[in-house]
Amino acid sequence: MFLSFNKKVFIFVVLIHIYNSNKMNKRLKLIIAFSFTVAVAIIAFHGCNSSASKAAGGVLNSDAASAVYVAPGEYDEFYGFMSGGFSGQVSVYGIPSGRLLKVIPVFSQDAEKGYGYNEETKPMLNTSFGFVPWDDAHHPELSQTSGETDGRWLFINGNNTPRIARIDLSTFETAEIIEIPNSGGNHSSPFTTENTEYVVAGTRFGVPYPQKDVAISSYEENFKGMLTYVSVGEEGEMEVAFQVLLPAFDYDLAHSGKGKSHGWTFFTSYNTEQKHDLLEVNASQNDKDFIAAINWKKAEEYLAEGTFHEVPAEYYVNRYSDRTHMATSEKRENVKVLIPEECPGLVYFLPTPKSPHGVDVDPTGEYIIGNGKLSADLTVHSFTNMLQAIEDEAFETTIEGVPVLQYDKVLGGVVTKPGLGPLHTEFDNEGNAYTTFFISSEVVKWKVGTWEVLDRVPTYYSVGHLMIPGGDSRKPDGKYMVALNKITKDRYLPTGPEMNHSAQLYDISGDKMKLILDFPTIGEPHYAQGIAAEKIVSKSKRIFPLEENEHPYRALGEKDTRVERSGNTVHVYMTTIRSHFAPDNIEGIRVGDDVYFHVTNLEQDFDVPHGFAVQGALNAELLIMPGQTETLYWKPQREGVFPFYCTDFCSALHQEMQGYIRVSPAGSNTELSWSTGEPES
Repeated sequence: MFLSFNKKVFIFVVLIHIYNSNKMNKRLKLIIAFSFTVAVAIIAFHGCNSSASKAAGGVLNSDAASAVYVAPGEYDEFYGFMSGGFSGQVSVYGIPSGRLLKVIPVFSQDAEKGYGYNEETKPMLNTSFGFVPWDDAHHPELSQTSGETDGRWLFINGNNTPRIARIDLSTFETAEIIEIPNSGGNHSSPFTTENTEYVVAGTRFGVPYPQKDVAISSYEENFKGMLTYVSVGEEGEMEVAFQVLLPAFDYDLAHSGKGKSHGWTFFTSYNTEQKHDLLEVNASQNDKDFIAAINWKKAEEYLAEGTFHEVPAEYYVNRYSDRTHMATSEKRENVKVLIPEECPGLVYFLPTPKSPHGVDVDPTGEYIIGNGKLSADLTVHSFTNMLQAIEDEAFETTIEGVPVLQYDKVLGGVVTKPGLGPLHTEFDNEGNAYTTFFISSEVVKWKVGTWEVLDRVPTYYSVGHLMIPGGDSRKPDGKYMVALNKITKDRYLPTGPEMNHSAQLYDISGDKMKLILDFPTIGEPHYAQGIAAEKIVSKSKRIFPLEENEHPYRALGEKDTRVERSGNTVHVYMTTIRSHFAPDNIEGIRVGDDVYFHVTNLEQDFDVPHGFAVQGALNAELLIMPGQTETLYWKPQREGVFPFYCTDFCSALHQEMQGYIRVSPAGSNTELSWSTGEPES
C-alpha cells in the first residue's frame, strides 16, 4: 500500500498495456477496469491521507495565513469564476482570500434573486424543449482581446440542454442564453477565439442527424457529431454562425489557437470506435483517438462562397436588456452546416493517445497538449509540424472526408511518466506548464520545450481542472494556481454523506509550488477562470439610472404609482424606497385575479437593493437593484387580507417596510383602491 510513486507508475503502465491487449476478452477487461478503481482508492487514501500530512506538520506552510490574508476594507487581487456544475450557476471568489463574493444564477432558477421566477427573467430559460429551469454548467470562459482577458463578459456552457450563456461583468448578471441545435451534451464549450470572434460548442454525445426515431444499434449509420461556432457581436450578442458535421465521436473539450495558431480550434474526441454501449470497454479499443483541428478562417471563406447547407433547426436566443430590465426570447429556424467532404482544408484529425480529455494551447500558440487519460505520458503536438504535415499530405487515412495526419509528423514532444490520469494543463508567465493528474491526485509542473518535470505537489483529493489567472491566454498572470478537487472527505467539518468540493490555492511565484489555502466551493466546480481585479472593478455598474429605465411598467416616482384592472388582470405599479412601499394598502383584488406587482426601486445609492414578497405567492421573492423594475406574478386563491414586505434588510426601519392587500370573493363589487398613508402630525 505504501509503494513509491515510481512503482505506482510502473504498475499502472503495466495494467494499461494488459488492458489494451487485443487478445483480452471483454469480461477480463471489466475485471481490470474494476481493479483500476480499487487501486485508485488505495492510492488516494494511503498516498494522500490527511493524518499523515498533519503528523508531518501539516500541508500548509507556516506563513500560509499571511499569504492569503486580505485586510478588512481591502480588495482581493483577482476574481475567480468557478462553474457550479450541477447547480447550473457560476460562483465568484476573491483570490487569494477564497472569500465567496457572489453566486450568479444562469441556467437554474434562484429564489434568492428571483431569477427565473420573476416575469422579466423567465424568458431566459426558454428552449425548444420548453421552459428548462436547470442545467449542468461546466466551463466558464472570459472574453479576450488580442489573446488577453479583457473583463467584458464571462461565457458558460449548459451541458444537458445544449446552451451557452453570456454574463455581463459590469453587472455580474446573465445577459444572454443561446441554445445549440443538432447537439447532445454541450461539453467542449464555450471556449473563445483570440478576439472573441466566436465561442465554440462541440457535442459530447453523437446523436441522430437530423434528429429522428432510429434504432440505437444504427449508431454508425445514423448518428453524427456536430461542432458549432457561435459569433459574438460588438455588444456581446450571440448567433449560431455555422456548424461542422463530423463523425459521431464524443467531442470532449476544446481550446482555440492563439498567436501563430489563431484561426484554428482544437477539439478532443474519444469513442472513435463509434460504439453505443459499455463504453468503458468498447470505446477504449483504438490505440489512439483524435484531436479535431478546425480551420475557422477557411470556414469563413466557404461561407462567403456559399458552400454550405441551410438546414432546418429550431432553437432559441434569449437576451436581457439593462434598459427595459426585461428578457426577450426569439426562435430561430435554420443553421448553416459545412460538410468536410465538400470543404477541403476545413478539418484535420491529429492522432492522440486514447481517451484524451483536455486540450490546451500554450501562450505562444505553438504547442497543443492533448492528454490521453489512459496514457502514462503527456503528448504535445506542434502547430508548425501540423502545418508541414498538411502541406506534405502526410496522411494516415481519411475518415468521412477528414484527413488523419501521421502521428509522428505532428508530434512536438513528450513529457514522460509525469503521473497517473492526466487531464488539464494551464500555463504561467515563465514558460512553464501545470498539468492535473486525477488518479495520483497531484499537479505536475513541467517546462514547455524541454519537457522536463520541474515540480509536483499533492492535491486533496482527485483533482480535475486547474486554474491560473490568464492561464489559457497569451499573457498568463502566473502568481497563483487553483486546483479544483472532486473529493474532500476529511478536509472540512463533516456535513453528512455529501461534502462540498474543494478548491486549493497554490503560490506558484517561486520555483516550487506551495499550498496556501483550502476553501469549499459551490456545487461541483469543473473549471474556473481568473482575472486581475483591476480589469473589472473600474467597469462595475453601481446603479441603474432611473432616467434610463425603459421598463413598460416602470414607476419613476410615487406620483406614478397606481393599480389598474382589465378584466381579471390587475397591474400594480409600485415603488420602493427606504423605508416604505407605495402603495402600501390595496383593496378590490378578487380571488382568481391575475395580479402583476411591478416594483421599481427608486434608490440611486450603490448597494441598496430592496426585496418584495407577498403571502401566497407560488414562485419566489423579488430582489430589485437600485433603479431597476421587476415583476412578481400572484394569483390569490382565497379571500382575506394578506401582507407583503421587503425581504432585504435595508434600513433601521426595515421591519416597518410592509403593506396589505385585501382579497374579496370572485365576482365581488369591492371598489379597486390603493393608498400610501400620510404621516401623522
